[in-house]
Amino acid sequence: MYEQRIRRPELMSKVMTAAQAARLIKNGMTVGMSGFTRAGDAKAMPLALVERSRNEALALTLLTGASLGNDSDGMMANAGVVARRMPFQADAALRRKINTGEVMFIDQHLSETAEQLRSGDLKEIDVAVVEAVAITADGGIIPSMSVGNTATFAQQARQVIVEINLSAPLALEGFHDIYLPVARPHRGAIPLLTPWQRMGWTAIPVHPDRIAAIIITDSPDSPSNALPPDEETDAIARHVIRFLEGEVKAGRMGPELRPLQAGIGTIANAVLHGLIDSPFRNMTMYSEVLQDSAIELLDSGQLSMASASSITLSAAMHEKFIRNLESYRERIVLRPQEISNHPEVVRRLGLIALNTALEFDIYGNVNSTHVGGTHMMNGIGGSGDFARNAQLSIFVSKSVAKGGAISSVVPMVPHVDHTEHDVDVLVSEWGLADLRGLAPRERAPLIIENCAHPDYRPQLRAYLAEALKGGGQTPHVLEQAFAWYGRYKRDGSMLVK
Repeated sequence: MYEQRIRRPELMSKVMTAAQAARLIKNGMTVGMSGFTRAGDAKAMPLALVERSRNEALALTLLTGASLGNDSDGMMANAGVVARRMPFQADAALRRKINTGEVMFIDQHLSETAEQLRSGDLKEIDVAVVEAVAITADGGIIPSMSVGNTATFAQQARQVIVEINLSAPLALEGFHDIYLPVARPHRGAIPLLTPWQRMGWTAIPVHPDRIAAIIITDSPDSPSNALPPDEETDAIARHVIRFLEGEVKAGRMGPELRPLQAGIGTIANAVLHGLIDSPFRNMTMYSEVLQDSAIELLDSGQLSMASASSITLSAAMHEKFIRNLESYRERIVLRPQEISNHPEVVRRLGLIALNTALEFDIYGNVNSTHVGGTHMMNGIGGSGDFARNAQLSIFVSKSVAKGGAISSVVPMVPHVDHTEHDVDVLVSEWGLADLRGLAPRERAPLIIENCAHPDYRPQLRAYLAEALKGGGQTPHVLEQAFAWYGRYKRDGSMLVK
């Protein structure tokens, strides 16, 4: 019954198979696909492109909002369809291709991609592939469970391919607030003063003549792969809650806190889950992704509303969310990611930013992206957008990985995504280090004693003592700083035996 979803009659002639629509995409083109953290991603076109690549050369520059679902990134990477990829990914097969140099990956702050397209810093989008709930009578595209960079892709592309997904309820119409800044230098302030404010359209405005093909699909989003809370993430949550209670007691914020932002993934999701048992009420979120914990907080009544660019849920939570869509309509807003992550708005609203670190060092520098300093994991995502501009920038991590063979607290991180200047608070299951107003020499012992695993504290204390002998504003023994990584590679553990 897709006819009721295509409300401009002359567009019915554009309905075709994915294989037919895929012929619009030529070798070497730049393609923008909808999708943000497995939500609202194009389902049929990646498969059609992989099939085409079996018989002809097809290597593309692929831009998205963030990661795609349904193993699309991996399938296209293994087929050689993706030659260049930005701004974020989370697929193991694509990751291997990136780390062998077969795919050129450009890791970007998620607020930057649309801006760089608009200013001409990146090559223009040739074809946009957009998942939608419906097409309005004037050609507007109603997104599904994410907005991401889709609005910019659709407005810039010479041709637009729309995937109408019948599994996405029509009741999603009205959740979206599509606002795009005008080009510089004529831009005014973004008129967003509260997380719940709406200022744009409910559909992406596109001239109907640029809609070149419509594909009908019936495939749900991939479920979130975030794990449930465990003993260590529960401990991290308790530390964060006690810290925020202290901020309220000190008068730096009210019991509703400041608007919350939480990065994607298991630890951040688990920490938000811990807020269900907190004393805070009438909270709001201004984030990039809503995970299960955000829906749980809305259901508990502690969270009054949530703004984001994507909704990424487990299978069970997705079913519940779809079943009760009307109850969330006035409490959830989905925006383009350049607005959900915009530094101007983040700073104006004074967010509490909660993001995950792969590792951090004794002075507060954070590595979010590169294992061992060289191998890409997923990408920086939106963490930098929020960390630099939030009122409070909190990074969380378990203190060890690989069964204790790797310490997440090291003398010096071999890759820096967030410098010490952008990090206010570090948290592990062992404790919390409030770094605000502290010089590097004051930060180091606090991080070691509060955040490092007890097994690694003697090594870190010894390193700091040796570094202090050499002096400096940020003392280091450079020839020893990265020896921990060499020891792990040689002996299978960073721990000195």
